[in-house]
This record gives sequence, structure tokens and C-alpha cells, in this order.
Amino acid sequence: MGKLIEQDNNEGREESIEDLTSKVFKLIVEQGKEGILQSRLWKELNLTSRDGSRIAMRLEKRGLVTRQRVLENGRWTFRLIALRLPLDTTSIEGAPCVTCNLESMCTEDGSVSPNTCRLIENWVLIEMSKRMNDKKGSNTANTTTATTNIQIESV
Repeated sequence: MGKLIEQDNNEGREESIEDLTSKVFKLIVEQGKEGILQSRLWKELNLTSRDGSRIAMRLEKRGLVTRQRVLENGRWTFRLIALRLPLDTTSIEGAPCVTCNLESMCTEDGSVSPNTCRLIENWVLIEMSKRMNDKKGSNTANTTTATTNIQIESV
């Protein structure tokens, strides 16, 4: 395949097929599990359907995306879905292990263990309480939710 070049009218620079492929993959990943319609992606990037299809097939051959044929507004198109999405770390943000000064000694059967750690136990209880309160708040309008006070103990 020859080198695909897109002229950027704003800056007068050119992008290679690799640059465009990276840009396309990034946009697909940003759409998460739902993916994005190929036609919408081409419009956003100002690509022809021919050039866009070549990029999509290139990503598919590399095992980065899957192309699912879908009927959208009476026309056949492809939905591009990333096969590998970045990990979501929000569930472990604030975990006490990250800043614990005993972390290097922590083992499953050691004197310091995740199985008996009060910091982890309290963190889990607090996070669970927050999520339960968030759910109550989103399910019930104008309702005051009780706050659970948990005493954090050191190891």
C-alpha cells in the first residue's frame, strides 16, 4: 500500500498513514466498549471512505480492533470496536497499600498480611459506604442519606 497523506489545512503539514492510524485508534479507544461507526469517524477526521476503510482494515489485521457490520439509517457500515481498552484504575485509587510503610513486608502468610490488614478492611468499608450512599442519592430525590462513620485504625 502506498503512503497515504492527509493535508492539514490549518497548519500546512502532512500526516503519514502511521500518524493517521494512531489517531484513528485513539478515537476508537476513547469510545469505549461501544466503539464508533466507521462513517462517523471518517467525517470527524475528514477522510474519504476509501482511505478510512484501509486504516480500519490495517487496525483489524494488527488485532487492535474488530469491525462489526451494522445497518445504520438504512445503510450498511461498520462499527469499529477496540479489542484492548486501557485499564480503569478508579476502583483502587486511594487504596492504603500505595502509601503503606509496611507494604514491603506484606505477604499473604506474613505477620503483615492483606488478609488481616485493618487499613484495607476500613478502606473497603468506607468505599462501599460511599457507593451505597451514591446509589441512594441517585435513586431517591431530595432524600438525606445517613453517613456511616467508620473509625480508621492503624496496623
